[in-house]
Amino acid sequence: MDVGTLRLMPRAASPPSVEPSTPRLTARGRATRARIIDAAARLMYEHGAANTSFEEVRKAAKASGSQMSHYFADKRSLIRAVIAHQADAVMADHHDAAIGNLDSVAALRVWASQIVDQQRSQNFEGGCRLGALAAELVESDAELRADFAAGFERWEALLRRGLLTMQQRGDLGPDANPDALARSLLAATQGGYLLTQAYRDATPLEDALGAAIDHIESLVIEAGGAGSPG
Repeated sequence: MDVGTLRLMPRAASPPSVEPSTPRLTARGRATRARIIDAAARLMYEHGAANTSFEEVRKAAKASGSQMSHYFADKRSLIRAVIAHQADAVMADHHDAAIGNLDSVAALRVWASQIVDQQRSQNFEGGCRLGALAAELVESDAELRADFAAGFERWEALLRRGLLTMQQRGDLGPDANPDALARSLLAATQGGYLLTQAYRDATPLEDALGAAIDHIESLVIEAGGAGSPG
């Protein structure tokens, strides 16, 4: 099925952060399915979903036609699995001792530096794994849009948890809004990815993330000085 022909379908009731349900598989079956998804994710990231065919994925995954049809009814079901895969990959990128729980300004600056360094390492090509796919497909239908929203919500929740920890420690004042701050970090990341990809230059991503973190740091300073004598 071509991406442009994806039909508008209602969102199925399912937990937002869980990949579309699949039948119970053997260990070998899980490995085969994962290999297909890995290949599809790589090809869609490099060439776009519209320019990635079922057959190209089959060849890249070294899978048979019967395996492809067994695990994925059509290209759309494969795309949904790739969205979940890319969301999982983004979350896995945050399992790093250098950034811990993202609950300090220092950790946020290391996180931002890692994002910029990763873009430099790939010559600013591709952008965000989840965001690039969303930019192409988010308007395809309501169900895919909800899948993307769920992936971004997981990312936002991770950032919010760190900010809430800072607030609970007293590093952020009670008037700081962790929800809004987490959204601003995520929006800076996505906008920065796109401009950096277009310009082939790290500056937009560095500036966007730097400004968002500077704002959080200004709230930390204000919170720390709230009880100081004028």
